[in-house]
Amino acid sequence: MKTLEKGIFSFCLLQSLEALDQWLAKIRTAKKVAICSKTDSLERVTAPLVGVSLAVAPGDACYIPLSQQPQQPSPTRESPLQIPMAEALEMLRDSVLENRSVLKVGHNIKFDLHVFHKAGCQALGRPIVVAPIDDTMVLSYVLEGSGTSHSLEELARKYIGVMLPSHKAICGSGKRQIPFNRVPLDKASAYAAEGAALAHSLHILFRNRLLTEKMVTVHENMDRPLVPILGEMERAGILVDAKALQRLSVDFSLRMQSLETDIYHLAGQRFNVSSPRQLGTILFEHLGLPRKKKSSKKNSMYGTDATVLDILAAQGHPLPRLVRNWRQLAKLRSTYIEAILVRRNTETGRVHTSFMQTATATGRLSSTDPNLQNIPARTADGLRIRHAFIAPPGHVLLSADYSQIELRLLAHVADVRALKEAFSHNADVHTFTASMIFNIPVNDVHPLLRRQAKTINFGIIYGISPFGLATQLRLPQEKTRQFIKAYFERYPEIHSYMERIKQQARKQGFVTTLLGRKCLAFGINDRNAHNRGVAERAAMNAPIQGGAADIIKHAMVRLPGALAAASLKARMLLQVHDELVFEVPLAEVGPTVTLIRSVMEGAVPLSVPLVVDIGTGCSWASLHLH
Repeated sequence: MKTLEKGIFSFCLLQSLEALDQWLAKIRTAKKVAICSKTDSLERVTAPLVGVSLAVAPGDACYIPLSQQPQQPSPTRESPLQIPMAEALEMLRDSVLENRSVLKVGHNIKFDLHVFHKAGCQALGRPIVVAPIDDTMVLSYVLEGSGTSHSLEELARKYIGVMLPSHKAICGSGKRQIPFNRVPLDKASAYAAEGAALAHSLHILFRNRLLTEKMVTVHENMDRPLVPILGEMERAGILVDAKALQRLSVDFSLRMQSLETDIYHLAGQRFNVSSPRQLGTILFEHLGLPRKKKSSKKNSMYGTDATVLDILAAQGHPLPRLVRNWRQLAKLRSTYIEAILVRRNTETGRVHTSFMQTATATGRLSSTDPNLQNIPARTADGLRIRHAFIAPPGHVLLSADYSQIELRLLAHVADVRALKEAFSHNADVHTFTASMIFNIPVNDVHPLLRRQAKTINFGIIYGISPFGLATQLRLPQEKTRQFIKAYFERYPEIHSYMERIKQQARKQGFVTTLLGRKCLAFGINDRNAHNRGVAERAAMNAPIQGGAADIIKHAMVRLPGALAAASLKARMLLQVHDELVFEVPLAEVGPTVTLIRSVMEGAVPLSVPLVVDIGTGCSWASLHLH
C-alpha cells in the first residue's frame, strides 16, 4: 500500500489483495464509503471498468487500479502492478458493494451502478447490485434545484473551496485525448481518489442541510429511491424496429427535398433553408413580407422562429408555411430518427435512454442520448416514429397515463369547489369549463368551444397572458382577455391561489410543491416588467407541474416492489412526463393492468380522484389509439 500526496490531500494506492483487505476492514467499521468507478467511456451501459476509488473520510481515500495500461504501450513497457479484476470485484462485492450495512455514496452514482453491473457480469458471471446508496448530485438538486450546476467540480469549488480538475484536463481533448486507462498512474490515482474524498465531504454537508432545511421527506421518499429504479429502466431499454426507422428516414428526406423544390420556386432562387439569416433575407428583403425589427444589432438577423413563420402563414403567405413544414421534418429526422438509430444497441436491438434527475426547474425527469420524451404523440409523423418502438415476441407494451393530473392537482391545492365537484362526478372538465365560461348549458357545448376551454384550462396553469392565449386561439386579444376574466370569475379560488403563489415567490425566492419540493423563482423581483412577468408565470406553474412530477415519482418508487411482490414480470421502460411505459408478458396483462392502476391512482391522496388511462399494444403508437 503506497501513501501518496497531492498538496494537502493524501491517499493510498492499493495494488495488492492484502492492502485491499485492510481497506475493506476500515470500510466495514466506518459503515459508509464514498465510491467512484473510473472508466474508459461515458457510455452508461457499456463503459469498461478501469479502477475504483474509495473514501471513508474527507482525508482518507484510496485508488484501486484494475486495468490501467502504460501510456505508450510497447514490448518493454509493462502494465502497472494491480489486483486481478475478478478477485478485486469479489472482495468489493462481499464486503462493500452488496453489504447492506455499508452505505455507498457517489456523485451521479447511477453511472457507477451501470459500471459495476456490467463488470460483475463479465468478471464474476453475475451482476453486482450495489445497495444501499446515496447520491451527492441528487442531494444537491433537492437542496438547490436548478439554481446551480450539480457537477462535482462546481460543487467542490462552491462548498469546499477545492478546484478539482476536469475530465478533459486529465484525459485531454480532440486528437490528443487518451482513454482513462492510458493516463499515468500517479495522475489517474490522484484524480480518482480526490473525487471520492470530495463526494464524502459533500455528503456530510448536504445531509446536515436536509435536516435544517426540512427536505428529508422529498429526498428519502422520492429522489433517492428513484436512482436505482431509473438505472434498471435504462438497462432494460426499449426494443426498436431499425428497418422501420430507416424507411422513415428515407421518406422524410424525400419529402424535405420536395418541399425545398417548392420553397425555391416561391422564393425565385435557391438558398440554404436551414439558415435563419438566408431565410430572413428571402422573406423580408427579397419578398418584402411584413416584419418586426431585426433580432439583434450585433448579428443583424431577422427573426424567423416558429412564431414568426406561423404569423406570416396565417396572413396567407405560402412560403413560411412550407418552411415550417420543412423544419418539422428536419427536426424529426435528425433529433429522433437518426439519433435513435445511432444509439440503438446492435446486439439487443434496444435503445437505452438516460433519465436525468437534476436538469429541470420543477423536479420533472428529462431524457437524453437519445431524448425519447419529446417525440410528438399527436402528429401523424410523430406517431410513425413511435410505431417503431415495439414489444418483443410474447409481450405487449402498456402505457399508463395520468389523466389531466395538473388540473386535478390545481383543483386540490387551490380548493376549487366547482372543479372538485366536476372531477368527483367524472364530468368532462373541458366541457364543464366551457359551460362555465361561455354561460351555456353543458349539452350546448360544441367541439370548438370545448377546444377553446381546454386551451384556457391548460393555459391558466402555465400563467398564460391574453396575448399568448390570443396566439393559440387565433382570436383578438380583447376577446381572450374576456375569456380569462370570465374564467377567474367562475373559478375565483384559482385567482386567489395564483396571487398567493406570486406573493410567496416574491417573499421567499421560491415556491413549493404539494409534497415539499422547492422550485426557485428566478427574476421574481426583477425591475424589468417583462422579466418579472415571465418569472411570475413560471412561479405559478411550478407547484402544479412540479407536484405532478412528484406524484408520478411516488408511483415509480412503489411499482417495482409491488410488481415483484405480485410475482408479475412487467418491466418499467420509459417515463414521459405523466406517462409510464411498461413491457408486459401477454399472459399477465390483466393482473398487471389492475396492479399498475391501483398503485398509480393511490400514489398520493388528493381531494379529487386520480385517474389513470391504460392502453396496450404491439407498438408505442398503438397505445394511444384506443
